[in-house]
Amino acid sequence: MPIDRRELFVGTVAGLVAACSRGSAGEPEQVVIASPPADPALVRVASVKTAVEGSLLPKLAAMFEQASKYRVHVETGTQVYDLAREGKADVVVSHYGHKDAEQFVLDGLGEFPRTICSNQMALIGPTADPARVRGLDDLGEAIRRIAAAKAPFFVNDLDGVQYLFEIAWHAAGKPERTGWLSNEHVSKDAAVTRASQLGAYTLWGLTPFMQLEKSLTLEPLVLGDPLLQRMLVTIVVRPDRVAHANHAGALAFQTFLLEPSTQAAMRTIHYSDDRSVTWVPGGRHNRTAVLPKA
Repeated sequence: MPIDRRELFVGTVAGLVAACSRGSAGEPEQVVIASPPADPALVRVASVKTAVEGSLLPKLAAMFEQASKYRVHVETGTQVYDLAREGKADVVVSHYGHKDAEQFVLDGLGEFPRTICSNQMALIGPTADPARVRGLDDLGEAIRRIAAAKAPFFVNDLDGVQYLFEIAWHAAGKPERTGWLSNEHVSKDAAVTRASQLGAYTLWGLTPFMQLEKSLTLEPLVLGDPLLQRMLVTIVVRPDRVAHANHAGALAFQTFLLEPSTQAAMRTIHYSDDRSVTWVPGGRHNRTAVLPKA
């Protein structure tokens, strides 16, 4: 008998609908309905410290509150994705390479990351600057000069920072490491404190360095190389996976951060009152279709 194409099409669609409505054991899948936010007017932001201590997020949150119907509560720390998993955040602000960001999205708990800006890292060193690197805009050249002068360099033994050093070391021509490079396998503030004790150069974020600066004998010397910019993103928490997430508020805040006027405003926000270094907007790194329309 000839095949009736209309019957074949209807039967195929019906089969697909039935298959999609059942789990792997043949049981109907439960449709997850997002629970309403506890306070629709409140946007809860979990942010890494640098965006808060560097003055960026507090100022932008205040601007958002003035321009919208929302209030913003910012909580900061290192375990920002734990807060989101526990239902205590609607949107997370973190580095793109944060150790928990990828798994949070792969677990289906967050939407695709949207780049918003980058924070400033720095080559930090003694005020005397024996390698004469102050003001350079080429991190590789700075490392080459440090190696050539046998000036001490202390490794900040943190994955992302050490990776950055390795890039710069290759850019410097892979100079012999003996006589100037030391690694005691300490990281973060402890590494910078130890570098100060040794009168050594090191790499660290500008914001955390400024929290320690008064107790150190070091200063930021190289800031201009684009390698020293580290991207920050927003990840909106999915309300169908995390109870009481304020999805509408989170999207509104993320859209505000990507507005051209907000991106431009980031360039006027200084890390502190006595420095010329400002935040670098990064919204353009997103797919154009997701950016706010003019």
